[in-house]
Amino acid sequence: MLVIKLVLLTTFGIIFWQDKKERLVHWFLFPIIGLCSAILSYNNIVEELLLLSLIINLLFTTSLILVIYLYSKFKLKTSIKNTFGLGDALLFFALSFTFPSITFIILFVFGLLFSLIIHLVLNHKQQQQQQQQQQQQQQQQQQQQQQQQQQQQQQQVTVPLAGYLSLFFGLTFLSHWIGILPTLYIF
Repeated sequence: MLVIKLVLLTTFGIIFWQDKKERLVHWFLFPIIGLCSAILSYNNIVEELLLLSLIINLLFTTSLILVIYLYSKFKLKTSIKNTFGLGDALLFFALSFTFPSITFIILFVFGLLFSLIIHLVLNHKQQQQQQQQQQQQQQQQQQQQQQQQQQQQQQQVTVPLAGYLSLFFGLTFLSHWIGILPTLYIF
């Protein structure tokens, strides 16, 4: 069981790193998350409730992705490819194997809130650093600054959601295993 836990934590860490740095994650990491999570769930959830929890979690995940699709199509009038990454969807489905339904939904919502807060904090720091760099560059060459501003306006802001969720769930599992969160598999 220790090996499964280490593989799971390592995989969460790799997903976080890859998504944060490159905004791309290797696809084979998601089945590893799903498989390790399924094994841990099988050992911690009553067999009769395991399948029911999995079905509810998958329905919740599918519904969430459907809402994102519809919002992208009708409200934003763009393709889901421009608003939501495939890696994010694959992680959503892989995380469906993690916990019983109530625990999963609560942790998933808090994971999304965690992702939003982390992104806003890190994005704010990054903007401050860019402003400082721009002020220095403005003193040196105003022409280069105008070119950089145009490039920044053209770049689309993306959120490494799979990475932030991996960090959150990795910390959640670790907290459970060291005894900080003792009852994750009850509900």
